[in-house]
Amino acid sequence: TYVPLWVMLIGAFGISCGLLLFGPKLIRVVGEEITKLNPMRAFCVALSSSVAVLTASALAIPVSSTHIAVGAVFGVGLFREWYTRNSQRRIDYIRGRGNRVVPEEEPANPEETRRRYLVRRSHFMTIVSAWIVTLPVSAALSALVFLALNALFT
Repeated sequence: TYVPLWVMLIGAFGISCGLLLFGPKLIRVVGEEITKLNPMRAFCVALSSSVAVLTASALAIPVSSTHIAVGAVFGVGLFREWYTRNSQRRIDYIRGRGNRVVPEEEPANPEETRRRYLVRRSHFMTIVSAWIVTLPVSAALSALVFLALNALFT
């Protein structure tokens, strides 16, 4: 379908403003502060994000690639937490049967183990609330812009 030039210009302006104002902070939070990423974990994030976007595109479902990428970062971090807790090598080490290298910081008690997470939960709630707010705010802003432009040009 045909998209008018003015619609594309408004969209480009909005995306540019968003990137200018929030881009650097968003990139820092997702890349460094949610969970520790190494090249393998970053590859898993990129691969799972691309599979999700391609699947949604094939099914004609509109999705946000940014939301998918952030969800993939959380997914990789949460899997890493689960695997670290349930790894047989770690369990054998804690029970004294393993022969692996001593980790830098092994928690001394179960409460410390429960308290230590590999994914920062504070960012999780902030991002989920931002996802929930994004749709209604975008819809309201779009409606206001439409009403203003419609009143101006008719």
